[in-house]
Amino acid sequence: MAPIDSSHIPPIEQPEKPVARVVVDVMLKPEILDPQGQAVLGALTRLGHSDIVSVRQGKRFEILVDAAPDAAALDQIASTLLANTVIEDYTIHVEEQ
Repeated sequence: MAPIDSSHIPPIEQPEKPVARVVVDVMLKPEILDPQGQAVLGALTRLGHSDIVSVRQGKRFEILVDAAPDAAALDQIASTLLANTVIEDYTIHVEEQ
């Protein structure tokens, strides 16, 4: 098999100093069963952590932006790409750099 020629692919440029870090936390809605969270809770109980009564599993996305964050655009990104809004809720936090 011939090697792949990647010389035509431009390098990914990282911003020198991003303006903001956007954190999107995605969690299952409270009414949706969370089997992974239940498995972690069971393991914690077996390890002797009987004071923990609930565990919910989620996802965290960190997005660096090099311009002022646009709240509407961030909401669209979260609701259409990062979260399945039928079964998941999301929160967006902007941390200025």
